[in-house]
Amino acid sequence: MSTDMDKFVQDYIAAWNSHDFEKLSPFFTDDCIDEDIGEVRVCHGKQEFKVYYEDMHVWSADFKFEKKSFLTAGNWFAAQWVMSGTHTGDRPGLKATGKKYSLPGASVGELREGKISRNTDYWNLAAFLQQVGLLPKPNWFGRLMMRLLTK
Repeated sequence: MSTDMDKFVQDYIAAWNSHDFEKLSPFFTDDCIDEDIGEVRVCHGKQEFKVYYEDMHVWSADFKFEKKSFLTAGNWFAAQWVMSGTHTGDRPGLKATGKKYSLPGASVGELREGKISRNTDYWNLAAFLQQVGLLPKPNWFGRLMMRLLTK
């Protein structure tokens, strides 16, 4: 990976963690497509992405990202990261719990003229809901033992 790309990634993570859209916005093309698999959401263009970004601050005002790995191939990139924070705000059907979370995830995207033109984030919504107490944690071992003992 080139030093320029290392700096790009470092600055990009810092922009996310700044909680300032004006610092994050320059990393994206105006016609970017940002897809979030966990939330089943797609933003078309920087203005839709800004609305999503601001919504993130409602449900987790203190979120932060930590880069785990990053690679590029031509105009494509892939990254592993961990997003952590506190569930601080209500969303439709989801009351804030005030509990901490830490979620591993991955992003795959495309760069155009040094900016992100397409990004897809992959993370587990059920894991988030379990960590903040809105979904029970699965007890697969206990269920398996009950099945075996009751046969």
